[in-house]
Amino acid sequence: MPLVHPCNPGEVTDGWNWRQFAGGSPGTPGTPHPAPPTVPLPGPLPPASAPGSPPSGGASGAFGGASSPWWSDALRDPWRDPHAPAAVVVQPGSTGAAAPEPVTDPDLAPRRGLGIVVLISVLSALLAGALGGALGYAFAVRGGAGGGTTLGASPASPPAAAQRPPDSLAGVAERLLPSVVTVRVAGTTSSSVGSGFVVTADGYVVTNDHVVGETSGKASVMFSDGSTASAEIVGKDPESDIAVIKVDKTGLQPVELGDSDAIAVGDPVLAFGSPLALANTVTAGIVSAVDRTIEASEGSQVRYYAAIQTDAAVNQGNSGGPLVDGGGRVVGVNSVIKSLSENDQEAGNIGLAFAIPINQAKRIAQDIIDTGKARRTVIGASVGDNGRSAAGVRLNTVEPGGPAEAAGLRAGDVVLKLDGRALEEPSDLIALVRKYAPGSVVTVEFRRGSGSQTASVTLAADAK
Repeated sequence: MPLVHPCNPGEVTDGWNWRQFAGGSPGTPGTPHPAPPTVPLPGPLPPASAPGSPPSGGASGAFGGASSPWWSDALRDPWRDPHAPAAVVVQPGSTGAAAPEPVTDPDLAPRRGLGIVVLISVLSALLAGALGGALGYAFAVRGGAGGGTTLGASPASPPAAAQRPPDSLAGVAERLLPSVVTVRVAGTTSSSVGSGFVVTADGYVVTNDHVVGETSGKASVMFSDGSTASAEIVGKDPESDIAVIKVDKTGLQPVELGDSDAIAVGDPVLAFGSPLALANTVTAGIVSAVDRTIEASEGSQVRYYAAIQTDAAVNQGNSGGPLVDGGGRVVGVNSVIKSLSENDQEAGNIGLAFAIPINQAKRIAQDIIDTGKARRTVIGASVGDNGRSAAGVRLNTVEPGGPAEAAGLRAGDVVLKLDGRALEEPSDLIALVRKYAPGSVVTVEFRRGSGSQTASVTLAADAK
């Protein structure tokens, strides 16, 4: 703005002040100046210089910009040197300051776009990291990592109840267990615990003769569901070790009886029962041998049968329980075991167990149910310890009119085979004959003198 001294207008008080600021030559102090001339402005004024650039021919001044020699109202300055050139700038009138011209930085737009790209990249990285961390944690927890030690893999959903095929061992066990019972008999001096199995819906149960013992009274049975019922002894056959009891309960589920003559060595089998009073026990094995002749003694009683040998675990208490094939059909009645101990109370399973063939047990049980006693199959000849031969069994005597005599056998003949089964011990002949039902026809190969002969023998029932 113009420098204004505080004095009356038109009075000169300091003639050099304007020179000092205007850049002219100093005048004589105190000398009055004539009135400033009137400068006509013909036509349009030349355009003002752009801010920051000096007009042509001018010098730099202290005001009006870095390079403007005069300020814009120099024509009205009474202190101006009238002989000095003047650059007159006439500015358009304005009621207020002009709006600043927009300034555009040529680098601003690219930088702003680059910033947006960087921002999006950072946000994407953060989101990806968060998502990856969440998924990693989920997989780690699901796989057992973190949150403590987890053994095994957890199923995605609780498994449904296990369903086994009916012909699997588990399926067979599930089907047979309701038909297997624990038999308890109280005698005059002792009690016994064994097993049995239901053969009719109205309550007939097959077990071993040595389970019921000497008593002819009452017994009790316990089913797989824990229910109990009283039972009475219907009958028994000590020599075959088969007995039948009747349970005071109806609507029972009987077992399916198989064909013991159809089994073969290596067939899978299951043994059911209550070994050592552990009810509802099931063990698995195979048929180790067939027609294994057994001569078992208990007191004065001697028992003979051609047994099914199995390696399924059988112990005390399994007696009378069923031996079942892979299809769930009963093929034998568990009866005795071989043991390394001579003490019966200390005897245990060593993989040598024997079962009475079901064909024989069924026939005897049916006789007991029908008549109260069982028929015994005989050949009509006798053997003894002196009947042993180098090969085969020598007949000591032949009963007159019996099956052996009718077939042409004589005392002294050596029986080599019975239906193709080689004989080595006298008990072999007795056990194999007991296997067949009365009326069965068997082939006997025997030696008389130096020659061998074959005869067909029709077995008969004992007259007793």
